[in-house]
Amino acid sequence: MCTHRDYGIRSKPSILLTCLLTGILLASCGRSGQDAEQITWQTRQDSTDRVAIAEGLDGPESVRYDPSQDIYFVSNFTGDPMVRDSAGFISKVTPDGEIDMMKFMTGTDEHPLHSPRGMFITGDTLWAADLDGVHGFNRTSGEQVAFVDFTDFNPGFLNDIAAGPEGALYVTDTGTSKLYKISGSGVTVAADSLPHPPNGVTLSADGNRLILAPWGGGTEFHAWNPVEGNLEKAATLDEGGNFDGIEIVDGRWVITSQADSSLHVFSDGKSWQFIHTTGAPADLGIDTKRNRVAVPYVDRNEVDIWPLPKESEEEASGY
Repeated sequence: MCTHRDYGIRSKPSILLTCLLTGILLASCGRSGQDAEQITWQTRQDSTDRVAIAEGLDGPESVRYDPSQDIYFVSNFTGDPMVRDSAGFISKVTPDGEIDMMKFMTGTDEHPLHSPRGMFITGDTLWAADLDGVHGFNRTSGEQVAFVDFTDFNPGFLNDIAAGPEGALYVTDTGTSKLYKISGSGVTVAADSLPHPPNGVTLSADGNRLILAPWGGGTEFHAWNPVEGNLEKAATLDEGGNFDGIEIVDGRWVITSQADSSLHVFSDGKSWQFIHTTGAPADLGIDTKRNRVAVPYVDRNEVDIWPLPKESEEEASGY
């Protein structure tokens, strides 16, 4: 989910923005409210269609929407994601792009945040992958309430988190091509030597499998079945690459592709570009209340927000 997989170098953030309002903008240069209602899954969006931009972040890598608080959590690298500098944090951002609290979650002296990546919410806990393990925070107070240590496994690059059909948490390791399972406070290797380094992970539309987004040049996606303990080919996209975040919306896969700076949609055996982003997109988040997608850019220090179609138009993929 890191924008550059050398795990260390981030270019200086661009200060060029297409549309600006004072402070955090609401993109008046995009479609009008009426036109936004007409967006379909076949509409090709670009920077002019953004409805909001959150600026002033510090290496934002992942977004997770909390519907009960109506807030976006944004994880921030704040530097080299492979350095134990205790500098990482998770921000609270409002749906209109305003930073509510920059350093809302920061870890503890014993288990500080270094470079938080993918996040997932279960109950009152926001889980965040980090350099040495997975942190658990109270999503209301921001207090760290748990830490699952992965150091015995010598992780390469813990990246994204999702809950499986049986309720366990699964964590991708892009650096070692593994999928880990967290059950209680224990960690095991669920899948080893995967065919492609897994980046993003999400539960399939049918709720039975975990879809793994492949990092690298390939476009072949695989699915892990936690109950049967097997891996199967799930799809091959027509284009894109260096896939990062993946979420399911109306049965469709919505995936960030850094190879062509785009969001891709996969549905009913077909894939296409849906949004051309303003940079290399990292791990997206879905605002289920407003039907929007929030896209972070590590190198640009911002999160862009786009509208999604209001209703399903066709039969979506069973995955």
